[in-house]
Amino acid sequence: MNITRKWASKKQRALEILVRLKRLYPNAPCTLNYATPVQLLVATILSAQCTDERVNLVTPALFGQFPDAEALAKAEPVEIENLIRSTGFYRNKAKNIQAACRILVAEYGGQVPPSMEQLLRLPGVARKTANVVLAHAFGINAGVTVDTHVKRLSYRLGLTKNTDPIHIERDLIRLLPSDDWENFSIRIIYHGRAICKARNPACQACLLSDLCPSADLPLLDEIPPSVLSEE
Repeated sequence: MNITRKWASKKQRALEILVRLKRLYPNAPCTLNYATPVQLLVATILSAQCTDERVNLVTPALFGQFPDAEALAKAEPVEIENLIRSTGFYRNKAKNIQAACRILVAEYGGQVPPSMEQLLRLPGVARKTANVVLAHAFGINAGVTVDTHVKRLSYRLGLTKNTDPIHIERDLIRLLPSDDWENFSIRIIYHGRAICKARNPACQACLLSDLCPSADLPLLDEIPPSVLSEE
């Protein structure tokens, strides 16, 4: 079936985009390196306003010294700060990581709880972090992870008119099957890094361009600055 942006409904386009993304990126694992749910939680907190590549450079030393929630909960804050300094906002991130780990130790036996409600109680954890942890550590699709790439591409592809991550997630949840919420998100992230970059999208090379209302349009005319940030 030839679905084009000229006539397809938003839901039809969303489903076709999902199909094509699965073909383009058949193997799309989480790009953060981790060995346990606790380490994934910490790495995802570190990834705020920082690239996954940068996070993966600092976590081997961090997890080598503090491999679990108990060790992070007991660490001297300055030790954590020094190990994560290059990820940016390191003091606040260290504070949140340690506070979250102390709650994990006190209330959950040092383990990450597999619940959106429980995860959102942890310092430094919003829905983006919780969705990543639930999907990749527990196989639970609780929602759509909305990072900078998902935010930008969902807007460019005409799947949302919102710029707030919470409202974007709600829009995508209505368009996509629940089993594919994380499939869509992780593959959109791969596509954003490879093709649909913030300042110079490669529309001519994009295999989604016939579905995209923004393809080849002047960038500054189509996207608010608030969705043009890169990871």
